[in-house]
Amino acid sequence: MSSLDEDQRVSPRCRDKTTVFGNSSDIHELAKHPLQGLQLASHAVLEKAQQNGRLKCSKCGGSRMFFCYTCCSLVGVSNQEIPLIKLPVKIDVIKHPNETDGKSTAIHAKILASSDVTIYTYPCIPEFENDKVVLVFPGPGAVSVQDMMQCLRDRRNNRSRDSSDEPCAKRLKSEEVQGATHTAKNPESGTPDAAKSLESKCYPLQRVVFIDSTWNQTNKISTDERLQGLLQVELKTRKTCFWRRQKGKPDTYLATIEAIYYFLRDFHQDCLTQEYNGEYDNLLFFYSYLHSVVNKAKASAGKC
Repeated sequence: MSSLDEDQRVSPRCRDKTTVFGNSSDIHELAKHPLQGLQLASHAVLEKAQQNGRLKCSKCGGSRMFFCYTCCSLVGVSNQEIPLIKLPVKIDVIKHPNETDGKSTAIHAKILASSDVTIYTYPCIPEFENDKVVLVFPGPGAVSVQDMMQCLRDRRNNRSRDSSDEPCAKRLKSEEVQGATHTAKNPESGTPDAAKSLESKCYPLQRVVFIDSTWNQTNKISTDERLQGLLQVELKTRKTCFWRRQKGKPDTYLATIEAIYYFLRDFHQDCLTQEYNGEYDNLLFFYSYLHSVVNKAKASAGKC
């Protein structure tokens, strides 16, 4: 059983309390175990599946552990045994065609938040509205999550001023559609008032785009003209703990699932202005388990 689950034996859904580190030795320990303190569902189901070994995917017949990264389906594990997460915004992942499926962490998000995550393989890119969508990717013009919403509103206001010469009837019809979209009740958000409040805080953001690729391959996608008009957002203070670190790249270059998780965490605090209580920690359900397995293997081999 991983260190993340020592206090989670009673129930698959029980959560570990965040660990507080007070002295230098504790901080050093946190550096060694950067995922400690997450509020995760129990990994017991993954431990059992690992003991059972690889199984064939019922759809493609491939030999898989936990899930099939080709079919985006679980293998040896049921939906009832893993955490399922509802996200406040839709996530679109643009995957490089040469990215190895088995090494991609984007599949974690698709399985754990299937209704809110879509994966496209480049050059397939959906149409985006520039004042409703952001691209999480570093660059000279990138803004922080904290500044993102105001930048989107400024873009929307500028577009509204530019279209002020439209005929009144056409403009009214457009505003009615936007209003209907803005106030529509999300059945999974609780009461109509709660849903309206959440949508108001998210507005006008509708989708967040991530690029799934090795960093050496990102240029082809990030420079695509279909993404050029999107506001870029950068996660400047987060550091990766991915076991497949790319040589010559800074530790602020995150794995895809890390980028999705940290974006949502910052979005929850800075844009929804709510205290973060582990709402999206389970996005790292598979990632944290694999991280512990890799570290244990390295320790056994004397590599760490």
